[in-house]
Amino acid sequence: MKIEVWSDFVCPFCYIGKRRLEMALEKFSHNDKVTLEYKSYELDPNAQKNPEKNIHELLASKYGMSVEKAKNSNEELGKQAAEIGLTYNFDTMQHTNTFDAHRVTKYAEENGIGKEMTERLLKAYFTESELISNHATLIELAGEVGLDTDEVTKLLKVDDYAIHVRADEEQARQIGVQGVPFFVFNEKYSVSGAQPSEVFTEVLEKIWEEENEKPVLQTLNPKKSKTTYCTDEGCEVEDED
Repeated sequence: MKIEVWSDFVCPFCYIGKRRLEMALEKFSHNDKVTLEYKSYELDPNAQKNPEKNIHELLASKYGMSVEKAKNSNEELGKQAAEIGLTYNFDTMQHTNTFDAHRVTKYAEENGIGKEMTERLLKAYFTESELISNHATLIELAGEVGLDTDEVTKLLKVDDYAIHVRADEEQARQIGVQGVPFFVFNEKYSVSGAQPSEVFTEVLEKIWEEENEKPVLQTLNPKKSKTTYCTDEGCEVEDED
């Protein structure tokens, strides 16, 4: 089974959705047959690299609410995260542009550690309050997961892997992704939002049954017709019941 996940590193529900999917996969009896791939998505491509407002002020401004209400909303969101073992430090969080973080993750993916880079960046942003647009920070985080820091330094100086990020974003537009997290299973089933782990479990089981336990093809030959075919043992004519 192939699972593609469109997400952004500054999306609080993306980290929650990621963890809930992982919890469901831990219980899934066929998880050794699952391939998981994270896709790039920018919630705000025009976001500044150096934030001038804190996360509460940004939320208040975006949705036309008071800063106090924004703080309360973030506090409730933090409680959801805590329920599955995640720590969100909204008071010190540094909202920023994520394009370079996505580029580094594409490089990590090419080197077989894309999932590790994704997890490291999410934790750095939500828990450690790191500025994940800062190149020195990205180089350090990349080194922690095993990437060549010299190569990461080089790619950040130019536009390497930008085309890969843009390709993911274009694919998202083509399939109608309007928000993240967005999950696509076997390129034909989709789930949007940070669903409870129980929902992911149900989805995994249902798709596995439909894709692996039921016949891939259903015969549409009309009844009472003659079927003519050849095998390596010869050609036959059979009557359909």
